[in-house]
Amino acid sequence: MVNQNIKLAKFAGFCYGVKRAVETAKKLKEENPDKNICILGELIHNTDVINELEMLGIKTIYELPEKGEGICVVRSHGEPPEVFEKIKNAGFELVDLTCPDVKKVQQRAIDLAKNDYFVVIVGKPNHPEVIGIKANADLYSDKVVVATTIEELEPYASEIKSHKKVGVVVQTTQMVSTLNLIVNYLNTIAKEVLIHNTICQSTAMRQKEAKELAQESDLMIVVGSKKSANTTHLAEILKNCTETVHIENDSELNMQNYENAINIGITAGASTPQTVINKVISKIKEKTK
Repeated sequence: MVNQNIKLAKFAGFCYGVKRAVETAKKLKEENPDKNICILGELIHNTDVINELEMLGIKTIYELPEKGEGICVVRSHGEPPEVFEKIKNAGFELVDLTCPDVKKVQQRAIDLAKNDYFVVIVGKPNHPEVIGIKANADLYSDKVVVATTIEELEPYASEIKSHKKVGVVVQTTQMVSTLNLIVNYLNTIAKEVLIHNTICQSTAMRQKEAKELAQESDLMIVVGSKKSANTTHLAEILKNCTETVHIENDSELNMQNYENAINIGITAGASTPQTVINKVISKIKEKTK
């Protein structure tokens, strides 16, 4: 076995918004041990964390009951405004743990819609964060579309051309390359394009650092949920730089496939706990003994 050099990215694991959401959810239960506490949808995209919260008595629900009691938490991805109303109408006490960066995107989208911009949201239409952003903008305009490719925007080309101005916001965990692709296309068909690069700083720094680490690595290991947008984007970016494997946890890692890798870089998504990252590092080190 060759001696392997393992380097962990500095910006790996929980971002501020995720850390805040997880810690607040735990604190809520600690301060209200006898109250029913539930989260509408997965608080973050990580099975280990969801299981840990479940063991603490914090339930994940996927549908709102007509009548509820206790505290209902809105997760870090945010929700459409009507969902907030439904939570209150069901009788829950509402605790909003929407990431502050996501809130900023929602507000930018609202401002654009109010000011008669044709709003383009760069993101995945079925992602919970994007659903919330679009729902907020939809309250003020019927000219709101979601896209990550030129093909998805093309059906709206004539509408965009005839509209005086186009405003762009971005899902916080999107890739800069996707934003650039959309903006370059819009510049060819729109009279005026106002761009709000709302990719959060944590995502931007994580992607930049991981790319730099990949340049000096034979193998990059990306740790995090396959449902996590920022984690899958990381893996996608790094595959263009060096050999890359995306795993959810150490159980998926088979180092026998990478025995010849000398320099191994490790990064992780914003919803990956440090404990999961540590187990991956330990497993690699065990194989190098």
